Amino acid sequence: MEPEARKAADALSPTGTPDYGSALNERLGEACEADGFLPFDRFMETALYSPGVGYYERAASAPGPSGDFYTAGQVSPLFAECLAARIADEFRRLGDPERFRVVEVGPGDGTLAAATVRALAPRLPETAGVEYVLVERSRALRERAFTSLEAACRGSTVRARSLPQLGSDGPFEGVVVANELLDALPAERWVARGGSWCEVGLTRQGERWTFAERAKSGTLPLENPPLPVEEGTVFERSGPALTFPREIADHLSRGSAILIDFGASEDELLLGRPNGTLAALRAHRPVEDPLERPGETDLSTFVNFTRLREAARRAGLIERSFLRQRDALGAWGFPKLLEEALARSTSAEASVRLQLAAKNLLFGFENFWVLELSAPGPRRPGATS
Repeated sequence: MEPEARKAADALSPTGTPDYGSALNERLGEACEADGFLPFDRFMETALYSPGVGYYERAASAPGPSGDFYTAGQVSPLFAECLAARIADEFRRLGDPERFRVVEVGPGDGTLAAATVRALAPRLPETAGVEYVLVERSRALRERAFTSLEAACRGSTVRARSLPQLGSDGPFEGVVVANELLDALPAERWVARGGSWCEVGLTRQGERWTFAERAKSGTLPLENPPLPVEEGTVFERSGPALTFPREIADHLSRGSAILIDFGASEDELLLGRPNGTLAALRAHRPVEDPLERPGETDLSTFVNFTRLREAARRAGLIERSFLRQRDALGAWGFPKLLEEALARSTSAEASVRLQLAAKNLLFGFENFWVLELSAPGPRRPGATS
């Protein structure tokens, strides 16, 4: 057991089980500034990722029917089959490279990784040197995901690996996949007050955390703020999400990145969601108070695709496409894959389940977008555009 996890386990509740809540609240208190103010991005970072006690560090945080939310990979295996078809196309576009790496950042419990490998292996030459690499900061999820990935790779030519960072092994050729990663990265929150922006954070009132605001005199603290908006409008900005394209550009020498997440343009967010997009889920239900029981609740904010796409351009990445998830799946061959899956169905009941899952995949993820980016690396003989 890692030191931070052991420290959390040592704090036991009256029932003898680890008191994660007390340990996490202690960490949140330590993260406060001298005046007791806790910036919201720091709260989100601590509540979700604090070693040993954060939401994603706990076994119950894995997505799926028994968790707090589910992803497209849990809805239907057709999602992974479409992704595998897109990855195989990229392999051919790069001219069948001798070494090809698929790096999934934030793979969760490994459901998507395992299903993608099973669908990808038959699409590649037997001599292809392909690695499927997981980059997951949660120790609990990393171990679970790698076990699933290893089982899927068994008997195929795809090699399973796990790395601490995207670029831990230096530059590589291949594909970066991030499915529902960026929405869970810590985000700052700001509110329009008196023609300027005040930072939103937390303060502690007795045993409870409550929202608080603070204005900084002098220079405007928010870098590149939006245009003036109505009083009380909330603006969210995720620094880690906006630096992710630079991380990709620094390490992906040739290939593409596929970023899948829910979000909207900045104008749509400010006008259509003036109260912000912070969401808290527990057992697949919205939680009214996102500050209640930190560490036991999934927290997320919509991705600001206006700023993400601009960050990608500044990083030197080339935007290949920006489509709604259902349109991207269609471009990756969803209709044909569904038809083939229905032909393999062994019963009418199985066919109905497959069609219902496909409908959910296409229309149940309305706010999801797929941003495809390419690294402008040198082309090789035999590579296609």
